[in-house]
Amino acid sequence: MNEEFTPEQFLEYVVKNLVNHPQEAKIKKIDGKKDTIFEIYTHPEDLGKIIGKGGSVIRALRNIIASINNKEKKNYIIEIID
Repeated sequence: MNEEFTPEQFLEYVVKNLVNHPQEAKIKKIDGKKDTIFEIYTHPEDLGKIIGKGGSVIRALRNIIASINNKEKKNYIIEIID
């Protein structure tokens, strides 16, 4: 089965499976002309799980999102909102 996720769906899936309070995890997408910003909102206790040791988790998420086939040729930016 070949399933395709949008970057927003992918981020939501990963974030909700990383945290202890998935019901409080939200992704807000903000479209601009050149950039699309994804804001990640989580329970304060879950911030460390999204950032990871030394920023490893958020860096990996940013790399994966950047590598997704982007037909609109936009830059994807991920921000964690606390």
